[in-house]
Formats: sequence, C-alpha cells, structure tokens
Amino acid sequence: MPAATEPRSIQECGCKGIRTCLICEAQCHRDPPWQRSLQKPYHFLYCPDTGWAVGAEDSDYEGWAFPFPGVTVIEDFVTPEEEIEMVRLMDRDPWKLSQSGRRKQDYGPKVNFRKQKLKMAGFQGLPSFSQKVVQRMGLYPGLEDFQPVEQCNLDYNPERGSAIDPHIDDAWLWGERLVSLNLLSATVVSMSHDAPDSLLLCSAPYIGPDAFAGSIETPSRSVPCQKVEVAISIPCRSLLVLAGPARHQWTHAIHRRHIKARRICSTFRELSEEFLPGGKQQELGYQLLQVALTFQGRPI
Repeated sequence: MPAATEPRSIQECGCKGIRTCLICEAQCHRDPPWQRSLQKPYHFLYCPDTGWAVGAEDSDYEGWAFPFPGVTVIEDFVTPEEEIEMVRLMDRDPWKLSQSGRRKQDYGPKVNFRKQKLKMAGFQGLPSFSQKVVQRMGLYPGLEDFQPVEQCNLDYNPERGSAIDPHIDDAWLWGERLVSLNLLSATVVSMSHDAPDSLLLCSAPYIGPDAFAGSIETPSRSVPCQKVEVAISIPCRSLLVLAGPARHQWTHAIHRRHIKARRICSTFRELSEEFLPGGKQQELGYQLLQVALTFQGRPI
C-alpha cells in the first residue's frame, strides 16, 4: 500500500519563502510561524445549531456572540468504509510536496491566477472515486446545483508540522461555494477578517425548542474585527461548505496545533460566473465541466 512510503516523505520539505514546516525549521534553525506573527487575542467558536460565533468559555467575551453566515457543516457525509477506500485509492497515486508541511494532489486545469490564464493540457477530469461523493452533494440543500470543476487533495501530518496560512480562495475562476471533505481525523478551521471595523455583539442565542423566540437582544458590545478568530470544529468524515461572507470576506486557515493525526482534505471548487452560461468565458467553462465530470482524472 503506497501509504507505507510516508516515513520517507516526512523527511522532505516543499516550503518556499516565509513558509516553514518542522523539517526545514529543524534543518535551517528557523523560527516556527507563531513566533513571527501576532496571534488573534479574542477567540469565538462557531455554533452550527445557531449559525453564530460564540465567545469562548473563560474568555472576556464568554456569553457574547455575533452572526456568522455562510458556513455549513454536514456530519457523517461518508461512511468509515467509504473513507478507507477513498484514502486507499488516493495513496495509489503520487503525492507532491507542498508548502507548510503539506502534500497535495490536483485534479484540475493548470492555472496562473496572477495572469488569469489557464491550460487544459493534462486535465482528464475529477477522479473516479469522487463521482458518488459529488452525486451525494446534490442531495443536500444549497448544493443541488453544485458542479465542481476542480478537486485538490491536501495531506496533513503532525510529524511534518503541516498547516495552511490564512487565505481567501481565488474568485476569478472559482465560484461561490467551496466544499471540503475532511478525512482520517478531526480538525479546526480558523477564520479571521482583517477589516478595520468592529463586530457588534449580542448575548449568545439560546439553543432549544424556543430558540430565537425573543432570545436575541439588541447589540450592546463590540470587539475589533482584526483581533477576532472564529474556530469551526470539523469532525472526521464531515463536509464543510463555505459561501457568502465566510467564502469572500473571512480568511480560512488550519493551524499546526490542530493537526493531531494524519488528515486528508479534499476540496471541490465550482466555476465563477465568468465561466458559466452568459459569462465572458462560457465556452471555456463548458469545456472544463465536460472534462471534469467524466471522472476519469489522474493527478496533474
């Protein structure tokens, strides 16, 4: 089984620029990232039952909350047996070294986001083992018309110090929804927004049969947006959907401390309006979808 090559790959590093992992930090005596950048002082936890971000226990903002739209977490999206089989099939193909201790497999067109150009050469579609997963997505509210044109598998390992920096995915090619399948272990997605504004806080909404029936009060406190981090707990085998403000305004990241065991994240991306019917590049978008949905792809 190809996963047996993991120990050798742990000794290799794909970091560039300011990004680091445990391997290059040890080899080059570099400081870990949390010693070079300020951490957000105010922590909130996303509550899937209410759609609000709630102040962490024993913090200055315990009991306070603000709406956090655009996040959907679907638990047990795949079965343990399906998870095992998907990972087995992924590990049959090579993993490429990536930044910050990650490895990756890409199923999609080659894209230069800075120049806004792409090439279809070598793109043969999404992998066959994702066909049932994509079909199942269409059974859930908000994903009925979701048609991914790209899949990126990222492999995280605590022995490499894997992480991913705060970022917002490109919006020239990729569309409104980012859909990620979390495999092998649970993790936390950390959201932040470096806007100069303040977030208005209310008392945390009540969860129960009478939730929201007069339980939300007028905002009476605020917190600087730049100092806030919202943690979204992502169980193993769950599906995370980011849309709206969570997709376009808030950055998302995976901190090193939240990788406790090997984790694979498969992120599926759809086309932006520019590549959909009526858009300037609708013909190219049509070609991309036709290839993607053959489900005959190999990593590029």
